[in-house]
Amino acid sequence: MLTGEQFVSEGLISYEQLEVALHKQRELGGTEPIARVLVQMGFVTERDRVRCLGRVWGFPFVDLNEVNPKQEVIHLISPQLAKRFKAIPIDRNENRLMVAMANPLDVFAIDELRLSTGLDIEPLIAIEDDLVAAMSGYMRSDHGVSEALAGVMKDFDGDVEIAQVKEEEVSEEELREMGDDAPIIRLANLIIGQGIADKASDIHIEPQKDGLRVRYRIDGVMLDGMQLPKKVMAPLISRMKIMSEMDIAEKRVPQDNRITAIIAGREYDFRVSTLPMVYGEKIVMRVLDKNGINVGLSKLGFLPDIMNTLEDMCSKTYGILLVTGPTGSGKSTTLYSILNKINTGDNNIITIEDPVEYELAGINQCGVNNKAGMTFARGLRAMLRQDPDVIMVGEMRDAETARIAMEAALTGHFVLSTLHTNDAPSAATRLMDMGVEPFLISSAVLGVLAQRLIRQICPKCKTSYQAPREIFLRSGFPLPEEIAAETGGEVTLFKGEGCDFCKGTGYKGRTGVHELLTMTDQLRDLILGGSAGHSLRHQAIEQGMRTLQFDAAQKVLMGVTTLDEAIRVLYA
Repeated sequence: MLTGEQFVSEGLISYEQLEVALHKQRELGGTEPIARVLVQMGFVTERDRVRCLGRVWGFPFVDLNEVNPKQEVIHLISPQLAKRFKAIPIDRNENRLMVAMANPLDVFAIDELRLSTGLDIEPLIAIEDDLVAAMSGYMRSDHGVSEALAGVMKDFDGDVEIAQVKEEEVSEEELREMGDDAPIIRLANLIIGQGIADKASDIHIEPQKDGLRVRYRIDGVMLDGMQLPKKVMAPLISRMKIMSEMDIAEKRVPQDNRITAIIAGREYDFRVSTLPMVYGEKIVMRVLDKNGINVGLSKLGFLPDIMNTLEDMCSKTYGILLVTGPTGSGKSTTLYSILNKINTGDNNIITIEDPVEYELAGINQCGVNNKAGMTFARGLRAMLRQDPDVIMVGEMRDAETARIAMEAALTGHFVLSTLHTNDAPSAATRLMDMGVEPFLISSAVLGVLAQRLIRQICPKCKTSYQAPREIFLRSGFPLPEEIAAETGGEVTLFKGEGCDFCKGTGYKGRTGVHELLTMTDQLRDLILGGSAGHSLRHQAIEQGMRTLQFDAAQKVLMGVTTLDEAIRVLYA
């Protein structure tokens, strides 16, 4: 059993942090292990938890981001057994096979792996998410998907009669029968399973003139998945509608719904929407990993100075903290991480969201329902009568909601919310454009965090190279003086060569790029005077604000991302 004291003895946390975590554990009912509570609160990383667990159990820890499984042993364990036991072979020493496992204490799994391989198994402990990623990269190659897809299409080819029926002539009963056909169920599961394995945020099923295209949004970029024949369009779309409990006979108007499914032991929500197009209905499935939102602030890519300032803001008892950025920039993840950090059990936290995407233990969450009259503004007014300490408003969409949130921040509540602006200083001018009085903005706002999501270089194929410093400067990124002085005419940059693990893209996963504006008396004076956004930005930089460009430049020089990716995200 892994105890909190072991993390203290490792020097990972202080006794004060342990007391806070124990308090939260009691608030959660006492069933959640203290190690997982510490991870949820951002006090330790998942890597620290697993490494300490391995030390207690007596198993070596292996970091799959640093150790490449050898190709000659990777196929000694079948993909089915690898998925079932969350185990992947790493290396072989004569008759001993080193296997990275999520649970090296599972003697039944070890026995079955021994029987399957004919080798003695030496279990190692690894992070479960890393194992899943490794399995998708090494054991689920495009060739394997092609073979599975070919098998499904071969089964489907037997149903020639249905395939030749024109779409306009198919009745609702026939559509339902086609959607329930075994080959189509396997095809739908294959499409969704591939999206989960590749950690896609969205799955697109797009009708075209001569077929059906499946694409996945992975790390914010659309990548091609499968190209399917035209004959599977009607039954496949019907299957997706049946799964989403939509009207399969209605093809002329958009529909949307959400479903929950447990895949490989993890719970996922899918927000499914249909849209009639020229060649048929397009389906988009937004994938929400309900286990993946418990991310500590320390894992979101904050540089140390921004992290310290942000944590200081989160310790305030009143005022408003705004998170800004375009759609898909990770604002919700940041807000949920902040809520997890301040959810110590001795405060009343209430959120209003549209919709509630993730459920957080110990936090009161309500959703917007415009049809029933439950708007952001009305819900926010009602929340203020619920004795809250912390309020999270999913988005400030109108002046009334913004004004109520500002007034709440001035009357002893800590408020979190989001805005759609390009940078942090623009938040004030955006609120003024919405009709919020400048005196409310200057008095209530503690700070504004602007952010973007940027792809990280794949750790398996990462390489360094020398580049002229002019390329760096010409791209619009500031080069720190000490680096410019040390390197002379060149700087060391990094890139991914492309491998099976990252599907040839050179990137794996994403991290944040941030810009944190701290409200000062000088900025308040400018806001009260109705100054333009560029004046606020100039003043914020003068008082020490690190811009998005500066943050991105640091991450490029640190080898977190590439210069091309920074340009794509910040200047696209």
